[in-house]
Amino acid sequence: MESLIKSQHAQQLAGHNSSTGKNHSTDMIPATGLAMSSDENMMLKLIQQTHSPDAREVQVRGLLSLVEDILDRATLDSEDTNASMLPLPTEDKLMQSSMMSVLDSVSYAIDRVACEIAYKSLTGSDAHEITMSVFEHLSSFHWDGKLVLTLAAFALNYGEFWLLVQFYSKNQLAKSLAMLKLVPVQNRVTLESVSQGLNDLIREMKSVTACVVELSELPDRYITPDVPQLSKILSTIPIAVYWTIRSVVACISQINMITAMGHEMMNTQMDLWETSMLANKLKNIHDHLSETLRLCYRHIEKQRSSESLKVLHSLFDTTHIDNMKILTALIHPKSHITPLQDGMTKRKVHLDVLRRKTVLLLISDLNILLDELSIFEQIYTESRRNLVGVDGKSHMPYEVVWVPIVDPIEDYERSPNLQKKFEALRQDMPWYTVDSPQLIERHVVEFVRGRWHFMNKPILVVIDPQGNEASLNALHMIWIWGTEAFPFTKSREEELWRKETFSLNLIIDGIDSVIFNWINPDNYIFLYGGDDLDWIRRFTMAAKATAKDSNVKLEMAYVGKRNHSHREQIRRIGEVIRSENLSHSWAEPPLMWFFWTRLESMLYSKIQLGKADDHDEVMQGIKKILSYDKLGGWALLSKGPEIIMIVHGAIERTMTVYDRTWKTHVPTKGYTKAMYDHHHDEVLRETGKPCGHFDFHITARSGRIPEKMNCFECQRPMEKYMSFACCHDEKLHEDENYNF
Repeated sequence: MESLIKSQHAQQLAGHNSSTGKNHSTDMIPATGLAMSSDENMMLKLIQQTHSPDAREVQVRGLLSLVEDILDRATLDSEDTNASMLPLPTEDKLMQSSMMSVLDSVSYAIDRVACEIAYKSLTGSDAHEITMSVFEHLSSFHWDGKLVLTLAAFALNYGEFWLLVQFYSKNQLAKSLAMLKLVPVQNRVTLESVSQGLNDLIREMKSVTACVVELSELPDRYITPDVPQLSKILSTIPIAVYWTIRSVVACISQINMITAMGHEMMNTQMDLWETSMLANKLKNIHDHLSETLRLCYRHIEKQRSSESLKVLHSLFDTTHIDNMKILTALIHPKSHITPLQDGMTKRKVHLDVLRRKTVLLLISDLNILLDELSIFEQIYTESRRNLVGVDGKSHMPYEVVWVPIVDPIEDYERSPNLQKKFEALRQDMPWYTVDSPQLIERHVVEFVRGRWHFMNKPILVVIDPQGNEASLNALHMIWIWGTEAFPFTKSREEELWRKETFSLNLIIDGIDSVIFNWINPDNYIFLYGGDDLDWIRRFTMAAKATAKDSNVKLEMAYVGKRNHSHREQIRRIGEVIRSENLSHSWAEPPLMWFFWTRLESMLYSKIQLGKADDHDEVMQGIKKILSYDKLGGWALLSKGPEIIMIVHGAIERTMTVYDRTWKTHVPTKGYTKAMYDHHHDEVLRETGKPCGHFDFHITARSGRIPEKMNCFECQRPMEKYMSFACCHDEKLHEDENYNF
């Protein structure tokens, strides 16, 4: 800190000396504060000339505590004021011994400064001259030492004054000394004037001193001259020290003037103008220093965070025998606390419960969807139930840990509502949870955002028993295959896809047993979606009529819409569908959410594995459903598990013209072939093929958005756009999307 101030001062002097001979003030300190006049620039030069600190160090913290204790108790009536309520200084002999050793080394300097100020103030010396004299006497001390020693000299003078006042009526020695020193103990008006006139100034003196001491304790490795803004701000510390010592001179001068003139001063009103001016000056300096501290701490935090971030990256690039170093670095670096809560017992536990286990880090903010949690909990609970051994205990090969991210964390610390929301969310979680978002340090949040591409939407990072990253986001694997995807590696994902074909089993697996039970070779099944109730009525009634007339068994299920902003509208449509018996429809909102999330997960999984080509049947089918859903009504027709066609809203027209057109072809072509031929040869020729659209949420952009996509209809390259959408849920926010 000392070298930084010197460096900055040298730059200022060079700039000053190279000017045209006129005095120029320095630039205004941004946002906070202190503009130094040309006089103060010259004064700063004089102060620096007196400053030649040696190697001696003063334990300013302990001395400042003692000085503050004296000044806090130095009041008019110790029994009738808050001073009597202050805690007594510690009687610990070790601490007293330590303080005595500190005082032994500086008592001479304190006495000398006290005498210097007292003597020169009585002889009529100028306040500036006395202040510069103090700087000369304390030239070998650092800035914080100069200030604390001067404040100690004042406490010596001021404390003695009030000690005599307080004990005047109780102790003959105090009474005699007060008379000898001409302390006006019997003139309460004068004493009150002294107390009231100096209290504000003394409070500001203490505040500025505390700030200077705190600034002096900042680590030099982070506060360096190569940070121009900080070095310029910190260069004003000598001026802050000057005006605080100048205020001490003013206080001692007033006390000494009262005692020196004795009864002649008893009936005069103290001149409060100077103390008021100095108090305002110090208040401005204190505000500036407080802001300086804030900027310094923010800078230090950024530097430390950057260092910690590098260490964290290096940890992940190092081989380990287990996962403990990794988990400790992520969740909390202090080994003496229990940073987890067991979701089953609600007890605090140590990270050791995760040692040498596969750990699934469920990372989210506090706006995680309840639908998402509900489905995830079902999968988790079912897997635990299936892995219960003969001993009655679960033998799961992995553990889940919820890692809540609140960024910035200050929002959480200031908001009782966020704290309640966190508690409410984890209350129903059966897995481990980090005990507080405050345990996730800033550099960890930065790491999660940078390396794992977390952007507030939940991700599931898999850490294997040796602390390696098995998957940067296995959530899509969980949604598609559940815990069958264990150990959630890329090779396991590829293995599972090799077993899959694009069928109704894949689309609906694990969502609805009713629909799953429909899947047999003799059943025709329509899944359909959209938010136009009139279209739904026309389509379902016409489809059921064609099936009845064609003597085929047709089942229909409404699956809602991908856009979650239509949630309430979709819920009402579902109620109408069930009440009018139009088709099967899910009454539980999480099932609709799960249906669309699984489709998106399949798309992301394929893209992440580099299977986004136009010859992959799963990709082609999902692209059609997602694109048609964006346009409005759509339908998927299967016979048993085999998907026959995926069509947009024009299918309703195909159904309504059944009697006049393709009915006659059903006996020869069959129900699905007759429908398909008419829809593609006649209806689409009139209506045209719709434009293809895909939305990729911005949170999926890293590694999940292909550089290019071809249209599934015409095979031409699709154009790429960027759009904004708002879902109007509890917290209004903008969702950024990429549109193809």
